[in-house]
Amino acid sequence: MPFRSLLAAAVLALPLAAVADTPNIVPGQWQFTSTTSVKGDIPIPDQTETHQECIVQGDLEDEEFQLIEEEEGCELLEHNVSADGVDYRMVCRAEGGEANIDGQMSFLGERVEGGVDILTESPMGELEMHTAIDGERIGDC
Repeated sequence: MPFRSLLAAAVLALPLAAVADTPNIVPGQWQFTSTTSVKGDIPIPDQTETHQECIVQGDLEDEEFQLIEEEEGCELLEHNVSADGVDYRMVCRAEGGEANIDGQMSFLGERVEGGVDILTESPMGELEMHTAIDGERIGDC
């Protein structure tokens, strides 16, 4: 997997395993929007991605539930989860590069909001990335 793709996947990795209480997320059809800005030696324009996902009550009660799948090559270093949100730190390695990732997400019932900061050293040089993530329930599945 190319290093750039690995970073993009890491930005969206949001593991929720080991939640003691059900996450404060109302089941239904959700729309997630992430906007990523990059600072570094190589000019990269901001990128915005939107996707929809159906979340049912059974998903929220499942210990293995994740909003987005975690990618290979990433190691979760710290993971603090509650019904109201998640904070995490991880590192991803690929093709001679490494990305240090700090993320947080707040669960607000019919909305979620958070961000991910990534500092990476790669053959392309140092890059700093920030991704703002917003999600909202848009109706029933």
